[in-house]
Amino acid sequence: MTTATIAVEDAEALVANALIAHGCAPGNALSTARALVAAEIDGQAGHGLSRVGSYCAQVKAGKVKGGAAAQVSRPRPGWIAVDAGHGFAFPAFDLAVDAVSAAAAETGIAAAAIARSHHCGQAGRHVERLADRGCIGLLFANTPEAMAPWGGSKPLFGTNPIAFAAPRRGQPSLVIDLSLSVVARGKVMAASKRGETIPEGWALDAEGRPTTDPAAALAGSMVPMGEAKGAALALMVEVMAAALTGGRFGFEATSFLNAEGGPPDVGQCLLAIDIRATAGEAFLDRMAVLTDAMLAQEGVRLPGSSRLARRDAAARDGLSTSEAMLAELRALAE
Repeated sequence: MTTATIAVEDAEALVANALIAHGCAPGNALSTARALVAAEIDGQAGHGLSRVGSYCAQVKAGKVKGGAAAQVSRPRPGWIAVDAGHGFAFPAFDLAVDAVSAAAAETGIAAAAIARSHHCGQAGRHVERLADRGCIGLLFANTPEAMAPWGGSKPLFGTNPIAFAAPRRGQPSLVIDLSLSVVARGKVMAASKRGETIPEGWALDAEGRPTTDPAAALAGSMVPMGEAKGAALALMVEVMAAALTGGRFGFEATSFLNAEGGPPDVGQCLLAIDIRATAGEAFLDRMAVLTDAMLAQEGVRLPGSSRLARRDAAARDGLSTSEAMLAELRALAE
């Protein structure tokens, strides 16, 4: 694979122009482009540039409403309702993060339910933005069917990511971002685009057999993290993200990966706890004690810490990707 670099701002503009060329409103395109480029920088390629082609196709087909204007309301003091309007999730999350952090500053704890939504991408990014505002953030997001209930053979739940972030004094926020499958399905999609195999243990084919072929994996099911425990957590996320927002469950939603069918109509639930309403400075003191104890052990690093070095490198040297990917993006933008 021949690699190439591109300035972060140029990458965002290129992705935004590709989306605009296929019918996306400029504001929605820029919000989405920033999220995709940020995921690529952070090493989350399955939520990054590999998504641009399918996103463009979905806008062109009307599966994603490129001109959707997300709407936000506050029916209760601690409850924010966001309607993504079957558009991309990222503009809706921009509104949700602002609204839920402001509500949490008043009430101590607040939640935002995002309805009629789409792929939320790198889940950790959304809660990190809350932590940077002095809140503990927690996100539940359901996705199209990819995993069977434990003991079953037919996909029913999505890979259903959960994410958590907490502020630290004078240090980058602690961010934990987990897919409830062994790996995120986006990693399988990225391997498929690169023509690579996947490790055994990630997925099963349509007959329930272990596979290293990403195409067979995408036609089959993902293996849940922690076996029965992971499947139970995926069920919890279906309730928190879909039932709570009135969205479709994983087995009812259309794919994030192609332009077939109508909007996926999934949901997300974003919670914010303002630390100033609870322990305040004492929270930051206790966080320092905890993280210092972890880092005192040789070989230990905090979850999500690798993103920081990647961000520094991208800011200094530009975003590293493949020549083939840049060529694809340029063709989409034209």
